[in-house]
Amino acid sequence: MTEQRLDSKVPGSAPDAAKAKKRADEGGILETVKVIIQALLIALVVRTLLFQPFNIPSGSMIPTLLIGDYLFVSKYSYGYSRFSIPFAPNLFKGRILGSEPKRGDIAVFKLPRDGETDYIKRVIGLPGDKIQMVQGRLVINGQFVPRVPAAKVMTSDHYGKEIEVPTYTETLPNGVAHTIIELDGDSGYYDSTGVYEVPPGNYFMMGDNRDNSTDSRVPPEQGGVGFVPLDNFVGRAEVIFFSVRDGEPAWALWTWPWTVRWSRLFQPTR
Repeated sequence: MTEQRLDSKVPGSAPDAAKAKKRADEGGILETVKVIIQALLIALVVRTLLFQPFNIPSGSMIPTLLIGDYLFVSKYSYGYSRFSIPFAPNLFKGRILGSEPKRGDIAVFKLPRDGETDYIKRVIGLPGDKIQMVQGRLVINGQFVPRVPAAKVMTSDHYGKEIEVPTYTETLPNGVAHTIIELDGDSGYYDSTGVYEVPPGNYFMMGDNRDNSTDSRVPPEQGGVGFVPLDNFVGRAEVIFFSVRDGEPAWALWTWPWTVRWSRLFQPTR
């Protein structure tokens, strides 16, 4: 009679079940890691090629943008330069699929004098334009830009005090109308300037809060923006997706009923 040898590791025994569970757990962890990596890659592609979120830390674009606004910037609007990629690696020169900014666009750009700091201003001057301020009035190529008085608004002055200030609706040569405020009336420090001639491939940027904006009116050697090369543009501001009152943390969910500016949510930036 042939003796049949019995294997002590019977299928379905406790050791096999433990190993199967371990393999299942390891497979679950690997699958989770894979999903996380895929999500990060998708987020990177979206941030690099499509939309990037920004928040507004200063009042230079009041009343159009307020401190505490969070907005999406379209990266594809002006094509892609090295500044479109996180950390701005010097992989290529110029722009890919480039498109020129239009007068009146609200655009995010890298500060030319350091290539790192994000600024947001309105495109006022195009390459070859002559820009000047004359007693608070914007002059483009020798023509005064039309403006009409609008309702006064409450805002903070240079010292943080709440004051009522005049506003105007300004209409640029291409028909883009927007609201500006004049904290110091028409006698602010940069309300009367010489003529700025915008070099080829550069743009002249200004804030809507005319007396509280360090923009292209201020040369880089004085801590300002100066002219902005096309390559420095990051994207065009499109929509406000969130907004909290100045000084309130966005992460404090329990305060949202009182601190969120609900009327500003999903408003286009124009």
